[in-house]
Amino acid sequence: MTILCVRFQLPPTSEADLPHLLGMLEEFTPVVQALPPDGALADLRGAERYFGRDAVELASVIRVRSLALHGVDCVIGAGPGPMLARMALDDAAPGVTRTVPGEPDAVAEFLADKPVAALPGVGSATARTLGDYGLDTLGRVAAAPLSTLQRLIGAKAGRELREKANGIDRGRVVPNAVSRSLAAERPFGRDELDPDRHRRALLSAAEELGARLRALEKVCRTLTLTVRYADRSATTRSRTLMEPTAHSPALTRTAYGLYEALGLQRARVRAVALRAEGLDPADQASHQLTFDPVDEKVRRIEEVADRARAKFGPRAVMPGGLGGAAA
Repeated sequence: MTILCVRFQLPPTSEADLPHLLGMLEEFTPVVQALPPDGALADLRGAERYFGRDAVELASVIRVRSLALHGVDCVIGAGPGPMLARMALDDAAPGVTRTVPGEPDAVAEFLADKPVAALPGVGSATARTLGDYGLDTLGRVAAAPLSTLQRLIGAKAGRELREKANGIDRGRVVPNAVSRSLAAERPFGRDELDPDRHRRALLSAAEELGARLRALEKVCRTLTLTVRYADRSATTRSRTLMEPTAHSPALTRTAYGLYEALGLQRARVRAVALRAEGLDPADQASHQLTFDPVDEKVRRIEEVADRARAKFGPRAVMPGGLGGAAA
């Protein structure tokens, strides 16, 4: 096992700690890939030889340092490649590193009973299509003829899916830096099934991001939605905005679009999070002017609401959809 996938258990207000935590990982290996808002991949092939310890032992040291130096616990998955390390992370618990051995038989056993949707990159629509034909686990997908998979989901997608279901992991860790970003998370008090409450949480998060961006005089170019489920798995989707913005209604529309595209049906959701990425100074951003007086009126109201929140607190002015209860 040479790849670690680490998820730091950061509270929403501690997003600025991620670069420091990545710096801590880079003390073990320079090959670290940030996975905002709270994770990273680390390739430990060189570190294992240098420190004379295997990946699981190094994971224990990383966890201790994270707690001692930053007060942040973490969940860690380890595997022979990035895909398997990410999947191991989904099975991991705090304090224990979940590992996938590198032997082909062990990889096949790890994957066999997992649902197709557990594979990174497989969306709910693809999983439903395969499930309609009885291909609801990775073991069944691995055993299916390639021609069958290609007829169902396409030539390239079918080939890649069959390779991944057989444990062939062609991914690699690409060193990068954390993009400048802001995040807002909305956890639920219990696993939430109601789509209306999901959308209400997204509205609240988008409003918070918009207000924070405007306070910093920033705009964002990309919005990322992360939905965390009761089984500790998560789905992340990103969308580039039509134009850089800090306008809350535009962020809300994009967040709703990302949510609807997931096609969730009675999903038990534990938390939703929005991340505004690709931040630029607001005075350098262009805005497409319109002849719609309503748009201009909404933006003026937004400015007045921001001034009221700055003076009387963040709940002084809220959208009607958030009134009457805590969001």
